[in-house]
Amino acid sequence: MPLISSVWFRRSSSRVSGISSSRLGGRLARTGAVMTVGMGLAAGLALTGAGAASAAPVTCVSPPSANDIQVSETASCGAQSVGAGRSQAGAAESGTAVSVAADNGYSNSYANGFGTALGASRGNGQAQAFALGGGIARAGAADGNVTFAIAGYGAGATADANGVDCVGVLSFAVNLSNGQFCIAG
Repeated sequence: MPLISSVWFRRSSSRVSGISSSRLGGRLARTGAVMTVGMGLAAGLALTGAGAASAAPVTCVSPPSANDIQVSETASCGAQSVGAGRSQAGAAESGTAVSVAADNGYSNSYANGFGTALGASRGNGQAQAFALGGGIARAGAADGNVTFAIAGYGAGATADANGVDCVGVLSFAVNLSNGQFCIAG
């Protein structure tokens, strides 16, 4: 169950004494705080790690290849792009990462320590999924949305147009387009 969960709703600007004001500064500050916590969580997970396997890292990028698949011992990745989409995936230590992108979308995923990371984007969306030390992370973005999902050992994190979800300790998910986020730790 998430320890912190919040939804920020878009509010229209109000006019006070002929002066237009917006809450953009507050939103940017909250988004910056959420990103700082998420990056700190990711750094902590990267330092603690959980994998004992020694598979060589693999990196998949599309384009130039329309469908790039790499396997090295127990680490594997796949990246596929359609049209103007760009995707990349990386894995190490028995991790599996898959990224797909279409219609000018961008997707990036990384997994290590028996983790699984899945990213998908389309329509100028940007999706980032990181499974560090054995977690499962899934990020999906469409129509200009930006999503991040980070999961640590035994955790799951999802961020997409339907919302965000954090399960287990050491998980973080955010949809920057609508302000939804969750942290479980």
